[in-house]
Amino acid sequence: MKEKLLSALRGQKADYIEIRLDESSSSRLIFRGERLEEAGRSSSTGGNVRALVRGGWGFVSFNNLEKLAEHVSLAIEQARHVGKEESKFSPVTPVVDVVEASFKKNPLEISLAVKKRLLDEYNRLMLDTPEIKTTSISYGDSKKKVALATSEGTYIEQSRIDLNLRLSAIAGRDVDVQQVGLSIGSKGDFSTVENLQEEARDIARRAVALLSAPRVEGGTYTIVLDPILAGVFVHEAFGHLSEADHIYENPQLREVMVLGRKFGGKHLNIVDGAAVPGYRGSFKYDDEGTPATKTYLIKEGVLNSRLHSRETAAKMGEKPTGNARAINYTFPPIVRMTNTYIEPGATTFDEMISGIKEGVYAKDWYGGTTSLEMFTFSAGEAYMIRDGKIAEMIKPVVLSGNVFTTLDNIDAIGNDLDMNQGGGCGKAGQSPLPVSNGSPHIRIRNCLVGGK
Repeated sequence: MKEKLLSALRGQKADYIEIRLDESSSSRLIFRGERLEEAGRSSSTGGNVRALVRGGWGFVSFNNLEKLAEHVSLAIEQARHVGKEESKFSPVTPVVDVVEASFKKNPLEISLAVKKRLLDEYNRLMLDTPEIKTTSISYGDSKKKVALATSEGTYIEQSRIDLNLRLSAIAGRDVDVQQVGLSIGSKGDFSTVENLQEEARDIARRAVALLSAPRVEGGTYTIVLDPILAGVFVHEAFGHLSEADHIYENPQLREVMVLGRKFGGKHLNIVDGAAVPGYRGSFKYDDEGTPATKTYLIKEGVLNSRLHSRETAAKMGEKPTGNARAINYTFPPIVRMTNTYIEPGATTFDEMISGIKEGVYAKDWYGGTTSLEMFTFSAGEAYMIRDGKIAEMIKPVVLSGNVFTTLDNIDAIGNDLDMNQGGGCGKAGQSPLPVSNGSPHIRIRNCLVGGK
């Protein structure tokens, strides 16, 4: 395969060309209540060519591997039609490498019947809980092998295994409906989704308990976020703003995301990096062949860097960070997050809540929206904090605000970093891309909390 790809690149005239081939296999199971809605396996093989000429891109995806040279020529022709200026593309050292997938318990070696029996058990445990009206379960796993060849001499074969599970229990009483969920993922270890019987029961019990919980009085509170919700916040509200294609294309965002600008206290460090090992967003090379890095987006409260592809790095005069990713061969790589998190501090959870007379402890996530620097997130679970202690459960709260003001209002960061491996990231139609996000517990002053 290596010689076939490299020979298709020889003699072609463009500023840059890459060929990518994908081979993937996957399985998927989806339950809605007692009904199994989907169960099956699939596989696909395909590829794409991307060519850069005078700043213009051509892109061709295909399933017929026998006409590689024709696909390359077509991509170059497309690029010539749109290219009108100088190409800007940061150099990286060409590399030849083969990266095998790592796993502990390979999910692809587990039969679909065994996976279904396991999910049947979790589903029954939730549905047998009084006042649980329905459930939602989605499971997916995949193995992907990607071969990348470039006109610069890079040839990389990279394999990875991924799996993801989401369990949700929905409780109802009269007109009140409440939901609690659990998301789990792994980079190649099926055992992470086994032995979750107690977790399934607990999800159902907490959903029912929310039916009796009061609503908080809306207003401004000191809040504490658990690692899951804090990780979602840093990913959705700040991580996407750090993707350099957004910054380069949006003049308003460029005025805000100025390197060297202070966004928080010296205790605040926000990182993204595929070079952080062991997580769903970890890899050795991105989809342009750039080695993975660990990038400090915020270092000691100051905006330190952003996330780049080779093109955005060249256009903004910065270094590529290894964040060009494509979900499959039908898409070109774009700037995406990998493993995004707030680094731990030194504060214990008890110390964090001890000085709060009346506040809110918000856990997990249910949904949310962002618009530039403004955000609205729904917590999955919440409790009042009274006189430095966790008090009564309340119905899930909605948190709103400006991300930069909120970052500056983080006045305590816990010592208990935890990474959320469930779910996936969506951008420009490419979803769900495997990522992870996380944080220790964090305390935020003056946060707007929606309630009654």
